[in-house]
Amino acid sequence: MPNWIPASGHALRHAGIHFDAVRISGALGEQVAYEIMQFTDFQAGPIIRSRIGARSMYFLVEPGTARAYRWPAGADALVRRGSDFVGVPALGGLTYPLDWRSEPTTEDPFVDTALLFELVTKVVSDGISAVR
Repeated sequence: MPNWIPASGHALRHAGIHFDAVRISGALGEQVAYEIMQFTDFQAGPIIRSRIGARSMYFLVEPGTARAYRWPAGADALVRRGSDFVGVPALGGLTYPLDWRSEPTTEDPFVDTALLFELVTKVVSDGISAVR
């Protein structure tokens, strides 16, 4: 497993070093996670779910790739800037309020940025707002 995943609990990691992240909150984030999981046969790469506040999903993509896209409203690229941090949970144990919607694997260490962009754009343009 990647060395940026803590052994227990959770830890803040600066975006743009080990990964970029695309944060999508609320029902839109849930729907995009559902769509990408279905499309990839549940091999989407790392997706972190926050269960507090805006209940965001963080799609971890290869470093340096998130800023190459113009993300639609509701999707925020977190890249190497001063305040762009992501909470990363351990793979097991008590990690509330964070958990893995999809874990990284050797085969899928990141979410595919181009696919994520395509699905976010589709979900936003189709007005899909609830997980089926």
